[in-house]
Amino acid sequence: MSTHFKHIASTVIFFVSLYIITALVFYFAVTKEYTPLDDFMRFRLVILFLFAPIIIKYIFHLLIAPWYPVVESLRSRKRGAIYTPRVSVLIPAWNEEVGIRATITSVLKTRYPYLEIIVINDGSTDHTHDVVTQFITRYRKKYRSPRALIRYVRISNGGKARALNRGLAMARGDIIITIDADSVMDQHAIKNMVQHFTDSRIASVAGNVSIGNRSKPIGLVQQLEYVYGFYFKRADSLLNAVYIVGGAAAAYRKKIILALGGFDEDIITEDIELSTRLQDHGYHVRYAANAIVYTEGPSDFKGLCRQRLRWKLGRFLTFYKYRRLFFSSQKQHNFYLSFFILPIALFAEILLFFEGILLLAFYTYTFYTNDFAPLAFVILLLTGVICLQISTDRNARFHRNLFLLAPIAWLLFYFMDLVEYQALIRSIRRLHTKEKLSWQKWVRVGGWANTLKKI
Repeated sequence: MSTHFKHIASTVIFFVSLYIITALVFYFAVTKEYTPLDDFMRFRLVILFLFAPIIIKYIFHLLIAPWYPVVESLRSRKRGAIYTPRVSVLIPAWNEEVGIRATITSVLKTRYPYLEIIVINDGSTDHTHDVVTQFITRYRKKYRSPRALIRYVRISNGGKARALNRGLAMARGDIIITIDADSVMDQHAIKNMVQHFTDSRIASVAGNVSIGNRSKPIGLVQQLEYVYGFYFKRADSLLNAVYIVGGAAAAYRKKIILALGGFDEDIITEDIELSTRLQDHGYHVRYAANAIVYTEGPSDFKGLCRQRLRWKLGRFLTFYKYRRLFFSSQKQHNFYLSFFILPIALFAEILLFFEGILLLAFYTYTFYTNDFAPLAFVILLLTGVICLQISTDRNARFHRNLFLLAPIAWLLFYFMDLVEYQALIRSIRRLHTKEKLSWQKWVRVGGWANTLKKI
């Protein structure tokens, strides 16, 4: 039996097992007789009270998010003529020989009229330098008068933020777009992001990031997680509460980020820090659902854990740095962000810390009383929400494979909770010991970008 066939067989067995577990929940909900116990009634009330803020946020997002296409349609009418400012795309790279050629090619294929590409090699020890220089040489020979200017600089290793600041200093564009060197742009991504900058209040725009390498279960889970999470950015965008603009697909007004001092080189998640800093100064941040960028997620458990450690630690450091944003009554601070989004985000981390105990208590109660109806309801609700998100996504055709995962998403999200939990514990330890974290690296698979042409 070939390795490829074994991989497919094990994947099928894994997902079938999850479907069996899900089916058993509904079977028990129908056949088991509920045994009410007074001692557990208090427990149910406590659980409901603990999760009430997150449930309220969830319901509020579900009510607001569907209005995103309507509001964006009205905004696009007000913009009038197509806006085409000069754009500089920054591509920081550290040991990215596998995917950087596809990244640069995808940016060029956007065919944006006033485009500058700046590749910053942050002390790579692999063949990144050779790959980039050979690509640029062939490009210049092929196009005597190229539409886009490609610039390349090689610096000593100093971290992603430092590399971005170097590129920012070189940039000639009015709008700065950052993209990771393992990502691929949709041909309309740049055009769709820059249109938002016709509003002078807007300082940054977040793109719609999708996981491209989805051949393995771990990639599928991340793809599902991204679709689920980015859908709710619609609601945050309408209420000017987007405080996380991921560096894989981010656009900024250059004069504003220069005035604010560029990217912070002391916090490992420079993208989260900068977008939160913009909110702290009262600028507007938008989400562009039609600006699609495909990225390569970690392809193994260890790499995924390292990625989430970086995100979690950087988020905590950003929260502490901008703690004045929490429950702020200052005029420039967004009320919804200060009193709702940020406090609940921090509260969710507290619940995550105790999630193991809460889940043990919940399932003990469920099996002891045969009260499977609430769990069955949650599964149905989550399945319906995910199907809605897939159907209304601007990249719905690419994500249609997730319809098969929707009924078992509740179990797959437990896996992601485990990853987030280890990141939480390790972040707390690093905060206590003041141990710094460097720009993390995982094994790149590459080659997945070729499958996008078939979509």
